[in-house]
Amino acid sequence: MSVVTVVGGGLAGCEAAVALADRGRRVRLVEMRPAKATPAHQTGDLGELVCTNSFKSERPTTAHGQLKREMRCLGSVLLAAAEESRVPAGAALAVDRGLFARALTERVERHPGIRIEREEARTIPAGPTVLATGPLTSDDMAASIAAELGDGGLAFYDAIAPIVHADSVDREVVFAAGRYGQDADYLNCPMDESEYDAFLKALRGGDVYEGHDWDSVPYFEGCLPIEVMAARGHDTLRFGPMKPVGLADPRTGRRPHAVVQLRREDRAGQMWNLVGFQTRLRVGEQRRVFTMIPGLENAEFLRWGSIHRNTYLNFPARLTACGSSRARPDLFFAGQLTGVEGYTESAASGILAAINLDRVLSGADPVIPPPQTMLGGLYRYLREADPGDFQPMNSNWGLVDPLPNAPRRKAARREALAEHADRRFRRWVAETGAMSGRAAVA
Repeated sequence: MSVVTVVGGGLAGCEAAVALADRGRRVRLVEMRPAKATPAHQTGDLGELVCTNSFKSERPTTAHGQLKREMRCLGSVLLAAAEESRVPAGAALAVDRGLFARALTERVERHPGIRIEREEARTIPAGPTVLATGPLTSDDMAASIAAELGDGGLAFYDAIAPIVHADSVDREVVFAAGRYGQDADYLNCPMDESEYDAFLKALRGGDVYEGHDWDSVPYFEGCLPIEVMAARGHDTLRFGPMKPVGLADPRTGRRPHAVVQLRREDRAGQMWNLVGFQTRLRVGEQRRVFTMIPGLENAEFLRWGSIHRNTYLNFPARLTACGSSRARPDLFFAGQLTGVEGYTESAASGILAAINLDRVLSGADPVIPPPQTMLGGLYRYLREADPGDFQPMNSNWGLVDPLPNAPRRKAARREALAEHADRRFRRWVAETGAMSGRAAVA
């Protein structure tokens, strides 16, 4: 049996490698770190998280909760590693970064069907391949992809939020609470109107790092820098990441004018992320502006916000409906490179790429989940989006076909959508044999 190559040891690459090996394929996983570093990664671990430590909600009535149900049905190795390393985050699945990466690395390393090669793949390998090089694809590989697909792809910048040490947060001001009294797993920095106005003025006047051709870069709406949101209007932040709804300041018993939420980054609760505060402010400006947040005046910043390149392909213009090269049916693309946005979306695309490469090598046609499911809806967007204005997309219920005669109440409607999506996905798995040769994770 020929060796299948997976390029990239991120979330999509790990999922693809394990899914292929579980189906009896001999897998060669090529990862350039730590031999060659990236601007964002700091270790050589597989699956290292460089942005948030949250995989978002697990509630099945949310889009990300439904996607996780579908991933579990397909035997996701990411979700198994996340369970081992999770930290409290209410209804969200958040992990200790270090523990998660080590758990995922161990799962891949100990699989008898996978051989890991720590070297840079400068060109697309010959033979059956899953290419999951991610948003930080090297220049040489990007050039090879452009030559293969006849297109240089598109690029935008992701922004990373700062992290503060718990011991440096003023707990006389900052309070633990979840919205509407639920899940007190977040720390909240309350602002009155004058504090908010002063913070907004400083943020708008902050000196930002200008990347090459920065103004022409199309931001992804789900990950806008905080200063870009602030420039859109005086109350944009109060109705966005700083919305105070469902919270009451224990000192006053009233709802704050605005609030900055901190989310736990590690199991021990020492590191806390400023939720929604991805930024391109220079480091000195971050110190000046973010220490204006009540309770963070003396904060110790363990990681400053930063920016990094995100490279992705024009999926609808250059790839087949299942994400393979039109010229090479045995070359599949997976992860953020395809234009999916988010950890779980990237990982799910890796599993689907593995399923379809295995089918192609067995002489069967590729399969895609139906659009009544979250993964199927996401892939429908990728193949049907306007090639002239293609933008990355993450999971949302707008991707899924609406139900006829759906309940009028939003909560009931989402519950019905989720139940229908789950039934339809499981039926698709049974009909296509998507789990052939592999045991599903309960």
